[in-house]
Amino acid sequence: MESYDRLVQLVADVTDDMAKCEGGNKAAGTRVRKAMQDIKAAAQDVRKDVLGLRNSDG
Repeated sequence: MESYDRLVQLVADVTDDMAKCEGGNKAAGTRVRKAMQDIKAAAQDVRKDVLGLRNSDG
């Protein structure tokens, strides 16, 4: 699924900033928080796709 692949990519992209954030970099923390919002939206898209697949089988 395209939406799942996007979610996986978003999580992979935030990995470096997460490490920097843990090291005390405030700008990286801001980027992580924004990325988490994008990840939340992408997860919702995956959820909708899965629900659509389930409903189309019934």
